[in-house]
Amino acid sequence: MTAGRAASWRRYSPAAFWRGRLGSWRTRRLLEVHLLVLLLLTAVASTALFLSSRQVQHGAEALASREAPAVQGLAAARLAALRAHEEAGSLVERDLVGVAGAGEAYRSQLSAADQGLSRIADRTDQDLGTVKGLLATYSDSLALGTSLYRDQPLMRKLRFREAESLLTRDTVGVAPRLKVLQRNQLEHAEATTAMGRWQHTGWWTAELALVAVALTLLSALFVLRDRCGRDWNPYLLAALLLTVLLAVVPLLTAYSTQDELDGALGELRRITEASWQSGPSAEVRQQRVTETSEEVRQRLADGTWTESVYRGALVGSLLAVVLPALGLGLRLDHDYWRRR
Repeated sequence: MTAGRAASWRRYSPAAFWRGRLGSWRTRRLLEVHLLVLLLLTAVASTALFLSSRQVQHGAEALASREAPAVQGLAAARLAALRAHEEAGSLVERDLVGVAGAGEAYRSQLSAADQGLSRIADRTDQDLGTVKGLLATYSDSLALGTSLYRDQPLMRKLRFREAESLLTRDTVGVAPRLKVLQRNQLEHAEATTAMGRWQHTGWWTAELALVAVALTLLSALFVLRDRCGRDWNPYLLAALLLTVLLAVVPLLTAYSTQDELDGALGELRRITEASWQSGPSAEVRQQRVTETSEEVRQRLADGTWTESVYRGALVGSLLAVVLPALGLGLRLDHDYWRRR
């Protein structure tokens, strides 16, 4: 047998035929396994990323729309009630009760306290009815002491002491009850924005799944190039770039948002503590609370851009599922599935 005939026989021999078929079958199966693994991993990564990002976004929205205004409102209401008492006490001590317009200052503070509680009623799950009732009783008692007994200083001071008891009596007074409500509201705000164990688990799951997706995409690209002789698949390259972005941008945004929320919580703690202080006058503490409340508002307003990142992560997660399916699915359909 000549060398040419021997080479031709080896080329068209049954062994060579089955080796070619087996190699083709193994390549197709390998690509199908890559496709299946990519679909599963991208589904897991997208779900974990969506849930984790949504939790951070939900915490930021809840703090800005409900928790922070409730904490600030309770502090402002408590300080307004205390300042009303200081203003009324000044009138009683200086015997200015009968002077026209002398009681406008404390009345405006009582009105501010009542309106403040009404404004935050729908932003807290706590029952404010008892405090509002006590505040109304305190207001009535204070009004009696400054109007009914104008010519009886002793009765006026007695009524004032009774009103003071309604405001400051341990546990059952307006100020102690508001302090308890403030403490509960602050704890609720901290719990709302805290990144707990399940949220940490969600981020770890998302990041590990995205790393696995990136490695699987690289493997699929090399299989297509080495076994199929194809150039770099544009769908898989786009999916690889998108995977890197999804692994970095949402995570950095989430931790940046969490830092902003922690800073806002620190300022809310200062607001609450300022309303509890007993040294400075209520007016001074009101000014501090107002300034810090404005800082909280600006800090939370600056974080609204995270919603755009969240939406981008959602769209990117969907594309991370679609692009590998297109890249490998089209190649399998063109090279193998149509030939069955």
